[in-house]
Formats: sequence, structure tokens, C-alpha cells
Amino acid sequence: MSRHIQLTEQGRLKHFLTIEGLDKPLLTEILDTAESFAGMSEHQVKKVPLLRGKTIVNLFFENSTRTRTTFELAATRLSADVLSMDIATSATSKGESLLDTIHNLEAMHVDMFVVRHAVSGAAHFIAQHTAPHISVINAGDGQHAHPTQAMLDMFTIRQHKKQFAGLKVAIVGDILHSRVARSQILALNALGVAEVRVIAPKTLLPAHVKSMGVTPLHDMDAGLEDVDVIIMLRLQKERMNSAFLPSESEFFRCFGLTEAKLKRAKPDAIVMHPGPINRGVEIASSVADGPQSVILQQVSNGVAVRMAIMSMALSGQGGAA
Repeated sequence: MSRHIQLTEQGRLKHFLTIEGLDKPLLTEILDTAESFAGMSEHQVKKVPLLRGKTIVNLFFENSTRTRTTFELAATRLSADVLSMDIATSATSKGESLLDTIHNLEAMHVDMFVVRHAVSGAAHFIAQHTAPHISVINAGDGQHAHPTQAMLDMFTIRQHKKQFAGLKVAIVGDILHSRVARSQILALNALGVAEVRVIAPKTLLPAHVKSMGVTPLHDMDAGLEDVDVIIMLRLQKERMNSAFLPSESEFFRCFGLTEAKLKRAKPDAIVMHPGPINRGVEIASSVADGPQSVILQQVSNGVAVRMAIMSMALSGQGGAA
């Protein structure tokens, strides 16, 4: 996916479709901008007028209550008008094409589409065919990318570890099918961590995994040794009892994060999960709810990071990349 479509001629953020092609200064600016919004939830008035008069449309062709809710909340806190489309009952289910839907919404003078779609490349396709003044944010497309999730994860890591240099990060679980993992790996490497390890059974690792800039491992004890950050991935139920995995219990025994396995990491290691969690499959409840877990902070940070990305795309605050 080309870099130029995401940036204006001045190198400012126009769309946010993928981490790929974005460099460290721009990713850092997103994190810095999010920092300025992070404390707003504690204010009596939780709004800023940055996007007053702008209209943002949430186009969720795939369900995700948490992602959709945080985008709605982020847009509202920026004082934008928000329209969330119920795709299941929209004209697209009556035979109207995706582009017909987009062009009809454009005629209503909207400013941004936040798109979640089961087909990889859908957000990029919309960005290529939408009106020049409209920005497109990818809220997850197929098995390709989930860039705002990756950036809220980077923000959470920076809150706890202050800098990325020298960090060892382990991503555990279904790497093969995870758009979140792909975006996380790109972001971590762009921000300059020391090492990204991916830990999974061979059936859940891409064939070209080493070319992604990671160290693949199939053993949790070895993979978690001396790491600073552990990111557990959701194991999708449809892959249970299939050719990919023998059973939930077997996966948990080998790759689930328990208190005993966590002890292999550094004492101050943080535990993350993009959610929703399958307790007792990817992670033990005692770890998910334990002192090293920052899972609920990830959810909170989603609002600030999405505020940053939307405001940079719509108000020209993105810096040169």
C-alpha cells in the first residue's frame, strides 16, 4: 500500500489506512497529540472545539462495539457531528454498491469516513474513490490492518516504558489471522524497539513471518524470557477444534499467559490485550486482572489516540513525515 495516499503534498496526515509507509516522526506526533488529549476525561467539560462543524460518519460493516464506541466518543469530544450507519439495514444490504453509499453520503457534505470492513483493502478503496476533501480512517479491514489499535497500544507502552529504544516485545497467539498484530509489528519497528518476538504454534504464523522484522518462537518460556511488554492476541473461536489448533485447553496449556509463565518476563513487564479477552484460553483471569495488566488502560487510551488521528487528518495538524 503506497504511502502517498495517506499524506498531503505537505506531508501532513490526510487518511489513516495503515502504519506501513509512515515514519517515526509522524507516529511520534500522533502519540504526542494524543498525550494532549489524554487528561480530558478528568475535566468537568470533556470537549474541545477543534472539529466543530465537521461531520464524521462511522461505516461499520463489521461489528465492534468497543472500537465504534471509542470513535464516537472521540469525535464527540472534538465537537464534531457524528453519524453511525447501521449497515445491516442500510441500502448496501438492498443491493446498493459500496461506492453508491459513499457517494450519497458525500452529497450530504460529510468530512470523514471511519471504516471497518471484513474485506482487506476496503478503507484504501474508499480513500481512492471518495471526494478530495474527505478523510478516511481505517478501523480494521479484513486480516490486513488495524492502525488505530496499534497506535493506542504504542501510546500505552510509552506511558509505562517512556521510550521504545531497548524494549523487547512479545506478541503471542494467532499472528497469521491478526490485523492487529500486523499493525503492531510495523509500529514497533518504526518506533525503534530492540526486538519484536512472535510466539505461536507453527499453524498460526505466516509463512513469511521473518520478513516482517520479527523473531518467531514456538515456546512460551523461551519467548517470554526477559521481555518488557507482552501482547496477547484474541484467539478467534472459529479456529478452535480445526486444522489450526487441537483444542482450547491445549492452546491454553501451551500458549496461554499464566502467572507462572509471566515470571519469565522482566519483573516490571506489562501485559496487554486488544480485546475482547477469552479468559482461560489466551490469558488467565489472575493475569488479566493482575497488577501488571494494562488492558483497561488500553481501552481508555483508545479515545485520546483516535481524537489525535481524527484532529490531525481534518484540521491539518499533522507534521511533516
